[in-house]
Amino acid sequence: MAASLTSQARELDATDPLSAFREQFHIPRTEDGREQIYFVGNSLGLQPRLTAEYVALELEAWRTRGVRGHFSGAHPWMPYHEFLTEPMARIVGGLPSEVVVMNSLTANLHLMLATFFRPQGRRNKILIESGAFPSDHIAVESQLRWHGLSPEEHLLTGAPRTGEVCLSMDQWCELIERHREELAVIMLPGVQYYTGQVFDFARLTKLAHSHGITIGFDLAHAAGNVELRLHEWDVDFAVWCTYKYLNSGPGSVGGCFVHQRHATNTELGRLAGWWGHDKATRFLMRPEFKPIPTAEGWQLSNPPILSLAAIRASLEIFDRAGGMAPLIAKSRRLTGWFAALIREHLGDSFEILTPAERGCQLSLRSHNPRLPGKVVKQQLDAAGFETDWREPDVIRAAPVPLYNRFSDVAAFVEHLTRLRAGEA
Repeated sequence: MAASLTSQARELDATDPLSAFREQFHIPRTEDGREQIYFVGNSLGLQPRLTAEYVALELEAWRTRGVRGHFSGAHPWMPYHEFLTEPMARIVGGLPSEVVVMNSLTANLHLMLATFFRPQGRRNKILIESGAFPSDHIAVESQLRWHGLSPEEHLLTGAPRTGEVCLSMDQWCELIERHREELAVIMLPGVQYYTGQVFDFARLTKLAHSHGITIGFDLAHAAGNVELRLHEWDVDFAVWCTYKYLNSGPGSVGGCFVHQRHATNTELGRLAGWWGHDKATRFLMRPEFKPIPTAEGWQLSNPPILSLAAIRASLEIFDRAGGMAPLIAKSRRLTGWFAALIREHLGDSFEILTPAERGCQLSLRSHNPRLPGKVVKQQLDAAGFETDWREPDVIRAAPVPLYNRFSDVAAFVEHLTRLRAGEA
């Protein structure tokens, strides 16, 4: 099996139009000097080689120009976030006026909920998934308490049926219909972090709006991974981080989408800061607040330039690759082949929890009593395969189209096959 699988992988790599982009990233190495098989771009993307250059440019500007760096040079700091707006809008399918790079994901989520969760009468509940990423769950609960509401009464959650790991879109729609008179906001993931399931944005948004419900999405695992058309789908708001599939570095600045119909409404309530104030009068230093009539109107403070420089480097690589369309096409081939190999060669030992509606990630569960999941994870680590573990029993492996190869997938499957046979 190994020889034929390796041969197939080499042929697929040889015809991959994106194969050269791997050279634009730093690939971590094992202790003995081999390149890792890095399948955790869903947790922290690899560093583009361009990043050091772009960050160094801003360090040099700071060193040589000091405060004048805000206003001079090729990329002055005052409008620096604007250099990211159009490329980021292309990633998420928004208009430039709907997208801003700012803050962290959870900070942006709080800002969005402060604007869009306005409980009135019976409409005083928020719907999320029962298995939401803990930070989202905590943020939503705290918003309810901020309004004097009890999470026990005003937080609705959707959970998969007993024995299942995913909640189907039909089930989500049934849940929305059942609670349509009570819901003020629906907040769901674009891609579920544990299973890798992609949600049907268009269907859920259309249904929510038919009942007058605001809907937003956490795109942490979706931005840079799957097709997004937020403006066309009429999504109300969305938030995301940039350090996963967008390769901008640990803890880097996040992004936010506010649909045009909301962004232009300067009367919309918000938690405000001076960087969201009209640019023409911001430095008159007056106390009144006049929001910018775009997503920028939700900005609070001037952003961290070194982090934005890293994001600019990454987004430039996305543009060089032709944008999301070719990346998604490769991802479907790469992860599709990965799933087919797991089922063909390891179906008796490993279950794929991720449904067909997916991006890069496969969530794997071991059913082999001789190979408990944590043991498999430890063995993969020791052999130079970087994956991640999510309690209680899942190994997440995400081959990223910008820097992963079909050869990486083949090597991973071959190693699991040897583990099952007791040869590794």
